[in-house]
Amino acid sequence: MSLIPSIFGSRRTNVFDPFSLDIWDPFDGLFTSVPETSSFANTRIDWKETPEAHVFKADLPGLKKEEVKVVVEDGRVLQISGERSKEQEEKNEKWHRVERSSGKFLRRFRLPQNAKMDEVKASMENGVLTVTVPKVEEKKPEVKPIEISG
Repeated sequence: MSLIPSIFGSRRTNVFDPFSLDIWDPFDGLFTSVPETSSFANTRIDWKETPEAHVFKADLPGLKKEEVKVVVEDGRVLQISGERSKEQEEKNEKWHRVERSSGKFLRRFRLPQNAKMDEVKASMENGVLTVTVPKVEEKKPEVKPIEISG
């Protein structure tokens, strides 16, 4: 066991693992009710605005599109949710390490007035969910030239 903290993050591993880079903390998790698998619950989502649309991207590795739900609620709130189930342990299997996250996530975004909520599109490719919300075209003021007489 190494006594030097990990430079690769704060992952916790087995105290008996000779290759662990972490300091073993006997009180780790004792005072918190959120398990380490909650990192999936904090799914990070990018939101960018282009001249044509609002684009949301979420990394959801290992999820199928059937396990992800995208809805519009209350007219202007985009809701993205999903769940990754924990693998079932068979009686004849022995797990040595469980680091992949499981659990549910739910994220909500209030969209601005220029969003076309009835034209929202979503696609999922290689574990990346992309939700595109087109924007209402800005009406440019009509300019009418006036002829000058005289």
